[in-house]
Amino acid sequence: WFILGPSPALTLALVAGVAVLIIACPCALGLATPLSVMVGTGKGAQAGILIRSAAALETAHKLDTIVLDKTGTLTVGAPQLTDLVPVGGRSYDELLTLVAALESRSEHPLAAAIVAAATRRGLSVPDVQDFTSLTGRGVQGRVQGRQVQVGTRLLLTDAVIDLTELSPMADGLADEGKTAMLVAVDGAPAGVVAVADTLKPGAAEAVGALKRLGLSVLMLTGDNPRTAAAIAKQAGIDNIRAEVLPEHKADEVQRLQEQGHR
Repeated sequence: WFILGPSPALTLALVAGVAVLIIACPCALGLATPLSVMVGTGKGAQAGILIRSAAALETAHKLDTIVLDKTGTLTVGAPQLTDLVPVGGRSYDELLTLVAALESRSEHPLAAAIVAAATRRGLSVPDVQDFTSLTGRGVQGRVQGRQVQVGTRLLLTDAVIDLTELSPMADGLADEGKTAMLVAVDGAPAGVVAVADTLKPGAAEAVGALKRLGLSVLMLTGDNPRTAAAIAKQAGIDNIRAEVLPEHKADEVQRLQEQGHR
């Protein structure tokens, strides 16, 4: 238009040029941006990284804090029974049978490890009556006519059971990175059961990479502080929130947001 157009050539050239830019530029962006986001989230999904939405992806560069769960996130999520220490004159098999009976009714990942150990040992798992699962605390019910409780210190403390003999054993196992559960039978201490879940290969390297990006990494878990500290040390995490019940985990995230963290 500027070279060949009629008068006023400059005005015609300017209007035509601006018109092309106005039409072409937003269309290109309008097509390219959603397409790149779609391809990016698809590639992420292939690598096992699930992104809730395009908006989440676009704001990810503003993050300053990463909150990780322990079981199944930092750890493999396939725990194994490592220790079972009976007290009060009970045998190993008797205690394992009572605990496995209760845990066979539980949906917790740790429960499956105990039931699997009883099965490998050839023990038959009896039926349970009056089974109750107390979220974040443990399980209880009647097995072969006896009242059995398996869970945290809080569960047994609420039942007014003396933990003098069990607590030191549980603390020692927790220091080794194992999840220790206390057992009571008919209102008396019966033993300690420990289950271990190993750190995922590459978990420590991933945490290190996040730190190098300038992100603060926090581990949030329902496990006891000793076990949480042992796993966190292996993963290279300094910031820990332990003994957080499942229903309170969202509250912990909200508290971080209220402190100005993203």
